[in-house]
Amino acid sequence: MSRLPLQTAASAPEASRALVERVIANNGFLPNLVAALANAPVALETYLTVGEINGRASLTLAEREVVQITAAGIHGCEFCVSGHTALAVKKAGLAPAAAQALQQRGRTGDTRLDAVADFTRALIVARGNVGDGELEAFYGAGFDAQQALEVVLGVSLATLCNFANNLARNDINAELQPFRPGVFQP
Repeated sequence: MSRLPLQTAASAPEASRALVERVIANNGFLPNLVAALANAPVALETYLTVGEINGRASLTLAEREVVQITAAGIHGCEFCVSGHTALAVKKAGLAPAAAQALQQRGRTGDTRLDAVADFTRALIVARGNVGDGELEAFYGAGFDAQQALEVVLGVSLATLCNFANNLARNDINAELQPFRPGVFQP
């Protein structure tokens, strides 16, 4: 059970209502993350705005989802691991076995995706102060300075979501349950 109120389109503060309705229309359900963020209209607006900006990054959708799954795993947010596993498999075309490997902090077998996961881990652990070798390994996989900063952007988005979920202790929505770590099977 969430420690924060889970708002609906009807109960949310006026400034959150249209945003909540948009999320429901886009997803077919209201993720508990959004229901919790709706308590603070500026937090919900930030989440949705940064998510839209992140969606314009040059990283592929699969690469962006690798950032999200990796960050959520490090931050201990099972809700976000589940949600981003669902997106990675359903929308980004990530192989289910690769998604499961990411959940377990393993290797996907794809050089670029593994480089994104490794770089994401290094960024979080070093708080951005990655070593030259870690940056060179990322570049060596075909990425550049723009994409390194886009990983930072993805980590910032993940941090907002992961920390909000960890604060709220949100239950994982029924729609995301099949993608939970330990449950998800390729």
